[in-house]
Amino acid sequence: MPRFEPFRALRYAAPEVERLLAPPYDVLSDSDVDALQARSPHNITYVDVPRGGADRYETAARTLDGWVADGVLARDPEPSFTIYRLRFTDGHGAARDVAGVLGALEVVDRGAGGVLPHERTIPKDATDRLQLTRATRANLSPVWGLSLASGLAALLAEPGEPVGRLVDDTEGRMVEHVWERVTDPVRVRAIRDLLASDDVLLADGHHRYAVSRTYRDEVRTATGRTDTEAELTLAFVAELVADQLSVEAIHRLYADADVAALRTAFDRFFVRTPAGAPDAGTAAAMVTDNHLVLVTADGAERLDPRPGAFDGVRPLDGVWLETALEGVPAETSYQHGLDEALAAVSDGRAVAAVLVRPVSLAEIGRTAREGLLMPPKSTFFTPKLKTGAVLRPLAG
Repeated sequence: MPRFEPFRALRYAAPEVERLLAPPYDVLSDSDVDALQARSPHNITYVDVPRGGADRYETAARTLDGWVADGVLARDPEPSFTIYRLRFTDGHGAARDVAGVLGALEVVDRGAGGVLPHERTIPKDATDRLQLTRATRANLSPVWGLSLASGLAALLAEPGEPVGRLVDDTEGRMVEHVWERVTDPVRVRAIRDLLASDDVLLADGHHRYAVSRTYRDEVRTATGRTDTEAELTLAFVAELVADQLSVEAIHRLYADADVAALRTAFDRFFVRTPAGAPDAGTAAAMVTDNHLVLVTADGAERLDPRPGAFDGVRPLDGVWLETALEGVPAETSYQHGLDEALAAVSDGRAVAAVLVRPVSLAEIGRTAREGLLMPPKSTFFTPKLKTGAVLRPLAG
């Protein structure tokens, strides 16, 4: 089972963090970064999204060190966990109050168990994050883990010491982000021991976790030690239970493909029938009626699975689509959000889109326990965590 440890967090000294934090680096456009950096010369993107030439990583490291020296950032005097609460209204109109804990999660070898991937990843150049980690010697943004141990939500119910709060609508809805420090030795030990009692499933941040593994190996080679801060990485961990998760779908887009060939492939596995234009009620209807939706320039069609077509195939929309389209030439990409998926078809970036359903909690848990992997981009966990509220130094 993985270690999960408290650490001396590095935090902004200012109580008001609205101008200082940012969404994760991998969802930011250049214009997003411009807007964030216009808010404050101390916005975390100056470190987490380095710009410039070959020296941009060293510039980011100097910036980080300068903020510490100037008191913009201050390090906690003692190790702690940080409860991170997310309060919002989900896509079904339900009020949600999600609580996870920020701590240092053990970096394990691939296939060693303890920390489990939950979906196949798309190859991505990890050089940027690795070079930034080397230069800053810090974990700047957390991976998102789901604990398979029971009881974490209950352990986090009691408030900790308030250390930050932010309300914004970055994702098109109001989300309250709250951070609370936990230093009480009894409570720290209870959280640590519970999370060390069962596996942690990686929900988001697979590539960041892989970078942490590479960095750990480099430190081991350079120092000959296996007891440095590089043995762990910054992680947000929540319990794998329904009221602590908000999972949305990531739809499939197909380009460089023949629409007729796609329809022929789908017809072997699905019954196609005309459907009205997808709208806000489409997602709920898809779950209730057990169907997908194909969207092309000609309009929308229901895809109802044929009886027996997917016998022996796991009940995941992504797996169904991979099965149906096996051998059909098509470039596949992924898009969260109904409007964005429809726009990709309407403006010609995709010849077709298939709207899929969110993966169920039961299937996430079953897949983890069986040691299987879902297709790439199967789950979209929301809301996204803010970067900058808690940083984890890897030295000193």
